[in-house]
Amino acid sequence: MASTSPLVALVAGEQSGDILGAGLMAALRQRYPGVRFIGVGGSLMAEQGLESFFPMERLSVMGITEVLGRLPELFRLRRQLVDFLLQQKPDVCIGIDAPDFNLGIERRLRQAGIRTTHYVSPSVWAWRKGRVKGIRASVDLMLALLPFEAQFYRDHDVPVEFVGHPLADKIPMRMDAPALRAQLNLPMQRTIISVLPGSRGGEVKALWPTFLKVIDELAARRPELHFVVPAANPARRQQIDATLAGQSRPYLTVIDGHSREAMAASDLVLLASGTATLEALLVKRPMVIAYRVGWITYWIARSLAVTDIVGLPNLLAGQTVVPEVIQGNMTADNLIAELELWLDAPQRAAELVERFDQIHQQLSRNASERAAAAVSALMEQE
Repeated sequence: MASTSPLVALVAGEQSGDILGAGLMAALRQRYPGVRFIGVGGSLMAEQGLESFFPMERLSVMGITEVLGRLPELFRLRRQLVDFLLQQKPDVCIGIDAPDFNLGIERRLRQAGIRTTHYVSPSVWAWRKGRVKGIRASVDLMLALLPFEAQFYRDHDVPVEFVGHPLADKIPMRMDAPALRAQLNLPMQRTIISVLPGSRGGEVKALWPTFLKVIDELAARRPELHFVVPAANPARRQQIDATLAGQSRPYLTVIDGHSREAMAASDLVLLASGTATLEALLVKRPMVIAYRVGWITYWIARSLAVTDIVGLPNLLAGQTVVPEVIQGNMTADNLIAELELWLDAPQRAAELVERFDQIHQQLSRNASERAAAAVSALMEQE
């Protein structure tokens, strides 16, 4: 049974995990005021008191081929982290997303008698389904954000708790678009498209040149449009600005951060596949999802895939409700065609809002508190 001052290890690999980890830590502190947190996390988890073993940014890598060059470093970091955690003997270790890094850690710790939880299910229901056996050997408890994930784990005899999604708790059912336009200094009378090329350098490199071509061609074709690009972080801002140097684009506004506000201020969203698509759903905006990775990464992923759907809005709806323009199909012409379908069919967008409202209500369950309660129950077991 855990003490009133437990030692909790958490390991997050990227920004979305840092957000989840910080919320869970705050909820755990409500239950255990003397709790101490160790592991790996970002600035938000540090604000909640995490003692980070090394900077989280060292784990942020995209794609299979892109990871290969970093493998020796990643293996070394994982070995060092496992040794550290085995010495510290936390009451529980919570791996937050980053399954390829975290599940190996969780398995080693579980074999040593340390209880393990994984927060955010790997996409085993979508690809590499056989991984569920390794997950069963690695975790005492899976914390699932999405309802179809929880059912998958129940079917495969993995202890699971459906906690809902913290973003659904945080984002209101309706956001005030005119107020957000004023806040972001965006034109009130224009039709606005927000464009989100991703938070990683590799994503922006792969997607942004095509996205910029879409912006330029649509602006020439439809002068009533204005585009806003929220740069995910200073490095991405620098990357985007470098491509715009020396060319005036009065129809384009680049801002720092505020991606959720930018999407809610917009009429339509063009974005990279990932967590941002869930935010676009929760702010109830029609969208076009795009993605492109290295061809080797793509063909390996395709060969292991169980479903052709990649976008969270479509997975949650159980059908294709927003277009996905992926890999070789991700051309400027195809993206423009899909965006114009939304622009020319406002009734289609209005129908989407009703479906997104239902999903929002299903996901809003006070996730951080539910996750903390499940972790607490695991720690309190004899």
